[in-house]
Amino acid sequence: MQENLTSFSIKDWSEDDQPREKLLQKGKSVLSDAELIAILIGSGSRNESAVALSMKILASVNNNLNELGKLSTAQLMQFRGIGEAKAVTIVAALEVGRRRREEGALRIIKITSSKHVFQLLQPQLGELPHEEFWIIYLNNSNKIIHTAQLSKGGITGTLVDVRLVLKQALELGAVSLVLVHNHPSGTLKPSVADKEITKKLKRASEALDIKVLDHLIITQTEYFSFADNNIL
Repeated sequence: MQENLTSFSIKDWSEDDQPREKLLQKGKSVLSDAELIAILIGSGSRNESAVALSMKILASVNNNLNELGKLSTAQLMQFRGIGEAKAVTIVAALEVGRRRREEGALRIIKITSSKHVFQLLQPQLGELPHEEFWIIYLNNSNKIIHTAQLSKGGITGTLVDVRLVLKQALELGAVSLVLVHNHPSGTLKPSVADKEITKKLKRASEALDIKVLDHLIITQTEYFSFADNNIL
């Protein structure tokens, strides 16, 4: 018998299985990632429900929401049942989530640990496909004066201008620095170049009585701290 290919809307499900009703009755925390995305897109394709389609999209990024956030509208539209409007909705929702994390991180005004540094810059650096090098400038209470992107490079590396770092430190009246860069590859192991630039910045800073407190390598979910590992 030929399978019925009529549209399978969320409205056709039992009430307990409908994501919208589930959210209203039981709260947002009980919904799976696929169910939340299903609410965003509203309906699936002729052959599958919104949740099934959402599960397929998530499976394409190993069920990782951070990876899903990297997909463009064009990439999302490759899935049957996802048109431009639905793709834009997904992209916009994930960007709102990213900005929410970023705003939370910006509330940290005093650095007391490497974890604070990670929380501060992971929303900006964790998901980038290229490498960036940032500097956090601190006063004598370890409070943040300024954070700045120093350079932006290719996926294999970035260039750092030591003179520019120290010039800005003096202009800001900073007494210490924290160096931060990301590894798009996901590896946390410092490269030879990472170690060299750390030594170079530390030596130059000490000549001006400015301390380099740490250097963090950030990936999507983890970080490596030079200070915590006693290699600063």
